[in-house]
Amino acid sequence: MNSNLVASALFAAAALLSPVQATADAATDTISKSLGIEPANVRPSPIAGLYEIQHQREFAYVTADGRYLLRGDLVDLKSGEELTENRRRVDRLDVLAKLGSKKFIEFAPPPPVVAKYTVTVFTDIDCGYCRKLHSEIAQYNAKGIAIRYAFYPRSGPDTDAWRSAEAVWCAADQHKALTDAKAGAEVKIKGKVCDNPIAEEYQLAQDLGIRGTPMMVLPNGDVYPGYVPAAQLAAKLAESGVKPKAPVKG
Repeated sequence: MNSNLVASALFAAAALLSPVQATADAATDTISKSLGIEPANVRPSPIAGLYEIQHQREFAYVTADGRYLLRGDLVDLKSGEELTENRRRVDRLDVLAKLGSKKFIEFAPPPPVVAKYTVTVFTDIDCGYCRKLHSEIAQYNAKGIAIRYAFYPRSGPDTDAWRSAEAVWCAADQHKALTDAKAGAEVKIKGKVCDNPIAEEYQLAQDLGIRGTPMMVLPNGDVYPGYVPAAQLAAKLAESGVKPKAPVKG
């Protein structure tokens, strides 16, 4: 094909696209300034003239002129896709990843069982169903499920549950300390309170809208409130569409 024709076609395509891009950029700027949010948190939605906005862990939709705001979930009735919830799923996984793996206490399957899935559980040491879940940790591990704990002492700072969480985190053997605490034993800190992520995890749980424990976050970002038996959780994970982790070759 003639190079001049190719260049002309490209310029024509750019001319058609640039007004659309300019319109989107202008809308993003207008919405950002109107609502006082970062431009990165303004995105075009599947509906023409409507933009998705995000403030911390909350999502809403606003018109291009920044005048009308719509709260609620967006669902594609043709495909059944939960568009807003999909955003929440991605956001949950993103904030957990940013927290960092070193701020969780993980109970992984012992060899030769391979961990197919890792489930994050927000837990309160004094919660009855949290204790029931932990008492069955071997059953979850046997199903190839690693449980990693984040702390959410529901009673808040400067309470017995909070101090217990700090004591577990500061223990030389965190796994033993957590198991002992879940069984009702008193775990105390020897010396000063160490640096710990309890406050950070507590705030994160509140930001994610978590009010009760245990609260499970699956590898696809789905959340399940309350206790879920190992066999039922394994079935949910298999149905979730998350590809199981491949065994590590030695």
